[in-house]
This record gives sequence, structure tokens and C-alpha cells, in this order.
Amino acid sequence: MEFRHKHILGINELSRDDIVTILDTADSFKEINSRDIKKVPTLRGKTIVNLFFESSTRTRTSFEIAGKRLSADTINITASSSSVTKGETLEDTARNIEAMNPDIIVMRHAASGACHYLAERINSSVINAGDGAHEHPSQALLDLFTMRQHKGSIEGLTVAIIGDIGHSRVARSDLYALNKMGAKVRLCGPGTMMPVGIEQLGAEIFTDMNEAIRDADVVMMLRIQLERQGKTLLPTLREYARFYGLNVNNLKLAKPDALVMHPGPINRGVELSSYVADGPQNVILDQVENGVAVRMALLYLVSGVERGEV
Repeated sequence: MEFRHKHILGINELSRDDIVTILDTADSFKEINSRDIKKVPTLRGKTIVNLFFESSTRTRTSFEIAGKRLSADTINITASSSSVTKGETLEDTARNIEAMNPDIIVMRHAASGACHYLAERINSSVINAGDGAHEHPSQALLDLFTMRQHKGSIEGLTVAIIGDIGHSRVARSDLYALNKMGAKVRLCGPGTMMPVGIEQLGAEIFTDMNEAIRDADVVMMLRIQLERQGKTLLPTLREYARFYGLNVNNLKLAKPDALVMHPGPINRGVELSSYVADGPQNVILDQVENGVAVRMALLYLVSGVERGEV
């Protein structure tokens, strides 16, 4: 299937066929990452700018490695090293970067909708690497890729997503993606961290974690987004861990072969006990590894190479 999207701004804008195309393309790139020489000439001559206005380890590094393994010229810019610190606007920063003729801008920004704003104003392709509490499409895609890798199919799976739902762009993108792929989604967290009306997006809502993870095929744990909370939404981390932390005891409620996933970074002893984080059911490092292949696929598909736009 031909992929016609110039930008990757959110899962909600992709069809089921688009998602399958991305996952299948990532499958073809995954083998490259296990070679002795991890490089192909696919995007030679293309320039990719990673523009990150928020801290990131996995996503930024993953996009950088993905670009370099495709032989693209990859440049990293962080907010602290950009002219934003001197008062330059996002649009002016982007227009100045675009004047240097990059092909793709991968951006993370604290403001929801920032990537859409940028895509409407520049000619380069834009990939959303996380915008506020809105979406994180590449994370959702690597999550799907990991589920498909271990379970064979996503359709029919029961996926429990536990934690700070209200501030999690990962939860939103995963919810959209899993619904499109035919999975059943359960969302669970404290009432103060659950958006009003989110069940209308196609999820079953729980406040009791034990009920949420009972017989689940996948348990996705989320970090508490303290940096996005205007006020404290829970009494203590100890109390949160007691009611919404995954440990060796409550994990037994899920299916025996249930996957334990987490987008990172992990707060050990809060959302995950160390035993579970390092246990046989966790596929967290698989998620990280698969992120490179998925981001290689995204860079390739929006580059124009597939459509002959060279």
C-alpha cells in the first residue's frame, strides 16, 4: 500500500492500513539493527533535524540513530542550545532552520498542537515526537510493534493502561492505535488523573487496578507526570504505589503470559516494583530496541523516497 502522508502528527490521523504499512516497513528495517554494519544508503542526501524543546533520552536518541542508520545527515537541536533562550518564537526558529533546506523536522514540544502548528507553516515534513499531553505517535507505533512481535496479532488483545492517564500523551496515542487495530482497551488510574469523558474515545474505565489488569494480555504502566501537574493530585507516592503500582502479587491477576510494558523512564518502586521491571514478563527493553526500527520506518515513509519524490 502506498503511504501518502507527508507528516506524522498523530495516530488519530492514520488509518488502520497506514498503521499496518508502518509496522510492516519497520519489520523490514529491524534486521538492519542486528548487522555488524548497521547502515543502509536509503536516505543518503536527506537532512533530518531533531528539534527538542523538552528533555528526552529514548525518543531523541532513537530518532538520531534511526536517521544515521538510513545514512541521512542528522542534526540535534535542544531548547537550551537554540535561540529560543533569547526570545525567538517557535515559528521563527523553524523558518530559520527551514531556510537551510532540511527534509524532515522531528519535534518535541511542551505545547499540545505545536507540531500541527509547525506543519502548517513550513514545507519540510514534520514528525511529532511528543506534543504536550496531546500525542506521541511514534511511541504508540513501537508499542504496537512490540505487541505484534510477541503476540502475533493485536486484534482481540485486552490491554490495560495504568497510571496518570490525564497527562499522558502516550496513553492517548496508544488508545487511538489500539482501537484502530481491534484491541480492547482498559484505562485505570486515580480519579484525579482520569480525564472526564475519555470513555467516549473507546475505552473501559477503572479505578480499581486489580479489576483493570484481571485477565489482561498486556499491562502498560505509565509514569506519573509530575512536571505537567499544576497541583498535587495524590497524597503521597507511597500511597500511589500501594494502589496503582504493579508488583509480583497483582501481576498474577493478568494472564500468565501477559506482557509488562512501560514507555519510560521508570520510577522503580512507584509504578513498577524492581522484580516486575526486571522480570520475565517485561518487554520494556524490546520497546526501546523496536523504537529504532519504527522510527526508521517513519523517516523513510515521510521522506518522499517511497513516492519517488527525489
